[in-house]
Amino acid sequence: MGKIPESELILNKDGSVYHLNLKPSHISDTILTVGDPSRVYMISQYFDDVDFEMNRREFITHVGKYKGKKITVMSTGMGTDNVEIFMTELDALVNIDLKKREPKQRKKKLKIIRIGTSGAMQEDIPLGTHLVSDYAVGLDTLMCFYNLPQDKFEMEIASELKEQTKLPFTPYVVRGSETLREQIGENMVVGNTVTCPGFYAPQGRELRLPLKNKTLLETLNYYHKNGFWLTNFEMETAGYYALGRMLGHEVLSVNAIIANRIKNKFSKNPNKIIDSLIRKVLDRI
Repeated sequence: MGKIPESELILNKDGSVYHLNLKPSHISDTILTVGDPSRVYMISQYFDDVDFEMNRREFITHVGKYKGKKITVMSTGMGTDNVEIFMTELDALVNIDLKKREPKQRKKKLKIIRIGTSGAMQEDIPLGTHLVSDYAVGLDTLMCFYNLPQDKFEMEIASELKEQTKLPFTPYVVRGSETLREQIGENMVVGNTVTCPGFYAPQGRELRLPLKNKTLLETLNYYHKNGFWLTNFEMETAGYYALGRMLGHEVLSVNAIIANRIKNKFSKNPNKIIDSLIRKVLDRI
C-alpha cells in the first residue's frame, strides 16, 4: 500500500486525526471505552492523575495513570457507525506514520476494553450482573462493507439467525479476545451479545410505531446451537470485535446488565452497577 491521500486519512491542522482530535502520544497500550461521554469521568475519577483531556463531538478522551499505569479512556457515542470511526482512527494513530501517510512496517497490537450497559434477553440473568461477551452477533450492516473473516461455527450461526429472524441480510458473528476474557472476565457471566442498529424496533421495543418483526425478541431468546445461547442486547460490541479482528487488536466487551427484557425490569440504580463494573475492570488491567 502506498501513500494514503489527504481525502482518505484526514488530519487536522495540528496533525491530529480528524474526528478523535488525538495524536499518537495520547494513545496508551490499554484503551478503555464507553458509549456515554459522561462515563469517561466515571472512570477517570479513579485515576492517580489526568494528564490530558480532549472533547470533540461525542469523542471524549482522558489520558492518565491508574496505579502508575498509563490508561486512555474514550467515549464513542452509540452505534457501530461511531465504533467504525473510533477503531479506524485509533488504529491509524498507532499503525500509520501520519507524516509520511504510510502504514508502518511493524504493527502495534492494542488492548481495547469496552465497558457498557446492556439488557438481558434471558430470564435467568438478573439485574446487576456483570457479563463478558464471548461472541457478538451483528444485526447491523457495517460488515457488508468489509471482508470479515469468520470461521465455520460463526458462519453457521449467522446463516441460521438470518433464516430464523427473516432479516434481508446475513448477520455477522465474531468472537472477542480470549486472552482479555481470561484476564478481565473472571467470575463474570459469560454470554453472547447481540448488537443492534438501534435501541427501539431493532431490539424489539415498541412505543408508537408498530414493529415490522414482532417476534424478534422471542426468536433471539429461544435461539441456541450446541450450548450457544444469546444473552443480551446492546449497540456496539459486534463492531468492536469485527474491526478488532481485522485490524489485529485484542478487544473485549464487558456489560453491566441494567435491564431484563423478558421480565420487563429496569434497574433502580444503574450507575451503581456500572461503577462496580468500572472498578472491577480497573483492578484487572
